[in-house]
Amino acid sequence: MDELSQKKVPFFFMIDFLVQKVEVFEESALDKNGLLIDFKSYTNANEPLIESREIHLKAFPESREIYRRGFDKVQREIRLGNSYLTNYTCKTEIEINLTLKEIFYLSKAKYKILYKDQFVCFSPETFVEIIDNEIFTHPMKGTIDASKENAIEVLKSDIKEKAEHYTVVDLLRNDLSMVADEVQVNEFQRIDFIKTKQKNLYAMSSEISGKLKPEFQNKIGSLMKTLLPAGSILGAPKPKTLEIILDAESYERGFYTGVCGWFDGENLDSCVMIRFIEKENEKLYFKSGGGITHLSNFADEHQEMKNKIYVPIH
Repeated sequence: MDELSQKKVPFFFMIDFLVQKVEVFEESALDKNGLLIDFKSYTNANEPLIESREIHLKAFPESREIYRRGFDKVQREIRLGNSYLTNYTCKTEIEINLTLKEIFYLSKAKYKILYKDQFVCFSPETFVEIIDNEIFTHPMKGTIDASKENAIEVLKSDIKEKAEHYTVVDLLRNDLSMVADEVQVNEFQRIDFIKTKQKNLYAMSSEISGKLKPEFQNKIGSLMKTLLPAGSILGAPKPKTLEIILDAESYERGFYTGVCGWFDGENLDSCVMIRFIEKENEKLYFKSGGGITHLSNFADEHQEMKNKIYVPIH
């Protein structure tokens, strides 16, 4: 990745959650590797004629007992002071009357990726953007059902959601400081509206920026190695929280909550791979979760994990 970015060669990359699997594709290799991407800065997806239809999505979440087992492990570690924010996730079997390719084409999202017939991702969350050697990140933490009364005010004043958002902003400000100077928070607690067939959500995000240090300019690989795993889907402090996640979660995340990005030869746009459906043995699984803190309530967190099982098709 460093080599290609120094030569200013455009490429697409995917890095899994544990930063063990890195796949890099020059533009000419995307189609033959069964990759479709649709970013605001680049797409190789031509609009096929897929008819919009009534979506039937059925989820079969794991039992409350299984969810609670992992949740309790996380809370125990938080009470011991080993983590103050842990992003705990699950995989949920789903049935939907669409193929992965149809979901890719019909869904509306800031970032969309289809990898062969293996997974589809429709992510609303930017990881980092680089524009003229300035780096930006937009951590997204905190969601609420938009139909709730005074939903935006409730979300912004919720003690637990606020604490989680402050923690992630602080974590990512520190992360950016490793690769950039003059790091600052430009926008705090912005509210985005996410429309879906099942329910509409409000999500809270902030913007942080800095000027890339000379040693990271045109070195996309070195930059990613320093910043990953992404703080917003891990927690803090990072090394210990990663241990807690690996112990608490009963499955392997794979590319879910990893990052992918498009480098156009000058600038970079990348996203966190959340809102993710994967095919395993002809079954489909939706991976979702949320941040757990000492203020977390079991029922609310279990509900948030289920709320995030949706496809943004309307």
